[in-house]
Amino acid sequence: MTSQYLVFGKNGQLGRCLTRALGGAREGVLVDAFGRDDRDIANRDAVMGLDPDASWLLNAAAFTAVDLCESETAACHAANCEGPGRLAGWCSENAVKFVHVSTDYVFAGDGQSPYRETDATLPRTQYGRSKLAGETAVRERLPSAWIVRTSWLFGPGKNFVGAIVRQGVLREAGKVEGPLRVVDDQVGCPTYAADLAQAILALTTHAQAEEGGLLHLCNAEACSWWDFARAILDGTGYADLEIHRVSTSDFPTPAPRPAYSVLDASKAAGLGIKMRNWRDALTDYLASDDFRDLHRALRLEVARAS
Repeated sequence: MTSQYLVFGKNGQLGRCLTRALGGAREGVLVDAFGRDDRDIANRDAVMGLDPDASWLLNAAAFTAVDLCESETAACHAANCEGPGRLAGWCSENAVKFVHVSTDYVFAGDGQSPYRETDATLPRTQYGRSKLAGETAVRERLPSAWIVRTSWLFGPGKNFVGAIVRQGVLREAGKVEGPLRVVDDQVGCPTYAADLAQAILALTTHAQAEEGGLLHLCNAEACSWWDFARAILDGTGYADLEIHRVSTSDFPTPAPRPAYSVLDASKAAGLGIKMRNWRDALTDYLASDDFRDLHRALRLEVARAS
């Protein structure tokens, strides 16, 4: 029987990739997809009128402005905790299976080995606390739900890749001089949204899909933000641009950033769901129409500012 999917968060990086993947899927049908303007999961009416005949609800919606979460705690909690709990409750009432996407920020970020699903959580930001509360709310309302934690997402939309390339464009145009400064003491696993979308869909078709649980999904191998930035510039024609290694303390932010965000994805690998090296994933993203459109838009933006 063909599965039917509802997607929340369609305008985000992962949401876009989920809707695209389902648009071309052979074994699944996209019934509907919603952005915040369509159905805000922070709103109590978000689940009103949803198709109860759907097979799966995939939630990629979240309040992800990590620093803003520190001051807008109510909105953060509504989107990242109350909303997912509400969706899980609706899924429970309608016998719809559920995948909720969470984050590496639920951990303290001071580990020395990759975090497993069974490791203790200790979030140190409002964002991380709200996402952990969301995990709890989902489990309480629907124990058979899948909760997928991921990290350092990049893909269609606003992300670190675009921020770094913008700096290259500015220097190419002579608007800014000198090397970039990127932190080298934060380590994690960059994750391509298109790869994550495929992994999530593979999970929904797995023989153990009915069981639910916690799962870490990210592209393989860890790196620092400096390593990631270097690979981005080398792959986009800015290999000559120098990057200075700096420490987190050089960039104070309202929300502290985890020094170590590496997720252990061996449980997913045991299910046969393996994600490739982040460098290969980045190469594909940089060759995509998404990135070409982004690069073109950045150059046009800088040119117009002249």
